[in-house]
Amino acid sequence: MKVLYLTKYTRLAGSSRMRSYQYFPYLEKAGMQVTVKPFFDDAYLTDFYAGKKNISAVLKSYVRRLGVLFSVFSYNRVVIEKEIFPFLPALAEWMLKLLGIQYIVDYDDAIFHHYDQSSNPLIKKFLGNKIAKVMRFSGTVVAGNQYLADYAARSGAKNIEIIPTVIDLERYPPKNKDIQLPPFRVRERSESKNNQKFVVGWIGTKTTFEKHLLPCKDWIKALQIQEQNIRFHIVGITEDMDLGKNVKYIRWTEDTEVAEILKMDIGLMPLQDSKWEKGKCAYKLIQYAACGIPGVASDVGMNREVTVPGETGILASADEEWIQAIKTLKSNTELRNQMGNNARKKVEERYCIQQTSTKWKEILNH
Repeated sequence: MKVLYLTKYTRLAGSSRMRSYQYFPYLEKAGMQVTVKPFFDDAYLTDFYAGKKNISAVLKSYVRRLGVLFSVFSYNRVVIEKEIFPFLPALAEWMLKLLGIQYIVDYDDAIFHHYDQSSNPLIKKFLGNKIAKVMRFSGTVVAGNQYLADYAARSGAKNIEIIPTVIDLERYPPKNKDIQLPPFRVRERSESKNNQKFVVGWIGTKTTFEKHLLPCKDWIKALQIQEQNIRFHIVGITEDMDLGKNVKYIRWTEDTEVAEILKMDIGLMPLQDSKWEKGKCAYKLIQYAACGIPGVASDVGMNREVTVPGETGILASADEEWIQAIKTLKSNTELRNQMGNNARKKVEERYCIQQTSTKWKEILNH
């Protein structure tokens, strides 16, 4: 079977890497021939992460994607990540439907709110129901959580499957178990055990940092004054963001992200409470949980599924709740370890590619 993946990004972007690229070895092992054609290339992403706008790269992306569409009949299955052309009507998806191509469309974000909640009245008017059409024209919608699946159902999608954004258990060893690791990971974990400081961590991009963690600045600074042996590790940010003197900013790489998470004692996932956040798939929490690390998270959306209060972590809203949650886990090692172990078990049962790859193979073979 030949499968065409029309991803939005290359594997440099976490969403495409987790929703698509990490499945390719499993699909190929099952006898499928996978071809991937991202919309945006590495050059665009490099500029984007650096805060630069590359209009030329964007225009090239549209032209390149248009050329790819002429090859769709060479494949048995077509998988689209979110949409074919961002910020254009769903004409391409409609044409595929007319041509009898039952494409599969995959979502890990409430991308429809880019359109129906846009502050631009023209975008809201002409593209407000675009993603609903993309879903309705599809053969199958794959949704990362129930909020996205419910939208697909209201849109009239014929087949809907829920597959969360997951990790590969082989890359994520649990923090509190003796598992043979590659040399650099063994070294990182032993340093964490010998370190008397208590590490509260966060991982993500600059965009998510500015939207979700930066608003926590006041309580993060206050906690450092109250608990002077607490350290914050911010993975994905390399410049000082004025969160306090006990904050370490760490460059993210795919090769070192797990080692950095293993240094943490608690993982954070604050979210703004909005419609967009309800579409989030709690991937940070799943990463922490895979390493056997409890999460402290906002009581929003899918966070409630992954962080079960008193079982796998603690949910928080007000500043004082965040501070108290961290203090509670810091002072009770047994509770922290138990929550971490429970979180790891939950990932093994629901949030790992070892479970979800089978579902994807079934969808593609259908």
